[in-house]
Amino acid sequence: MLIGVPKEIKNHEYRVGLTPAAVKEFVSHGHQVVVENNAGAAIGFDNDQYIAAGASIESAAESIFATADMIVKVKEPQPDECKMLREGQTLYTYLHLAPDPLQTELLVASGATCIAYETVTDNRGALPLLAPMSEVAGRMAVQAGAHFLEKAQGGSGTLLGGVPGVAPGKVLIIGGGVVGTNAAKMALGMGADVTMLDRSLGRLREIDDIFNGQVKTVFSTVDAIEYYSAKADLVVGAVLIPGAAAPKLLTREHIKNMKEGSVVVDVAIDQGGCFETSKATTHQDPVYIVDGVVHYCVANMPGGVARTSTMALNNATLPFGLALANKGPKQAMLDDAHLLNGLNVHKGIVTYKAVVDALGSQLNLEYQEPAQALAQK
Repeated sequence: MLIGVPKEIKNHEYRVGLTPAAVKEFVSHGHQVVVENNAGAAIGFDNDQYIAAGASIESAAESIFATADMIVKVKEPQPDECKMLREGQTLYTYLHLAPDPLQTELLVASGATCIAYETVTDNRGALPLLAPMSEVAGRMAVQAGAHFLEKAQGGSGTLLGGVPGVAPGKVLIIGGGVVGTNAAKMALGMGADVTMLDRSLGRLREIDDIFNGQVKTVFSTVDAIEYYSAKADLVVGAVLIPGAAAPKLLTREHIKNMKEGSVVVDVAIDQGGCFETSKATTHQDPVYIVDGVVHYCVANMPGGVARTSTMALNNATLPFGLALANKGPKQAMLDDAHLLNGLNVHKGIVTYKAVVDALGSQLNLEYQEPAQALAQK
């Protein structure tokens, strides 16, 4: 199989779909890999490293899309990239389709087979290809929040860890999954006063055990969100419904009641955001202010630490990518129900129900079971 790795074109996105080490794995299995010129150069993976690993270098993304059997990326394809996809080609990347009708429409029109990292599952019901970036984003959320709490950045001038004689800042984390757990690790490490909300009592018990009671755990209700957000210096939105649009848990009224100069970080922004006042921002212009509250809603947060993120992501995506290449996409998915769960679009058919639930009436989409779509087409 010919594997194509184009350079990412989203604003300040420096990650790359395959590292030189991952390329070497594909080549060792008998596949060819073509990488766009300088696709990984910004994070220390230069063309010579890719050539040494067995890849060839192509100067134009158009040539890669025109010839590759499988496109391996990081971020969702931008409109110009979607238009270069074709039937019979496989796209393997993050998609986040539910809040993105334009991308969904273009991928359906392309006829390509589109596999989303964020909906591939494992035996524990977890999302193994989303987890590495959730770990990064959770840790970055507190790092970014602490920065924008500085007065010169528009914040209240609060130091999360406090100092002797001055109370630490209060951090509220909404959601106890991978993002929330990693945010809690960072916030505790900084010395903050941390509270976590979740609707699973079982998960709250696990959080209590993990952090030995240092994180205050509270069952998530409308009342709890209202009460704790009003006291918080930093709120991290860390909720996830796999493949679906995020619920709006922090309302505009909650934002109005927060302290002036407090910060909210919406890690769910890729799925539309879990704050009512959220809108996607970029690393170039990461924040805006609503009712005196600083909003950080960067849609590709892990791209800010692109080298670490790329290596962590490749560790997770490589085994599934090799299966797709070695067996062919159809057989690989039919052999592995967890990889099959990653199929979102196939030859004009949407095969992920949460996407149809979110966009079906708007785009006139019909849902079909992924295995059925593969069998019929």
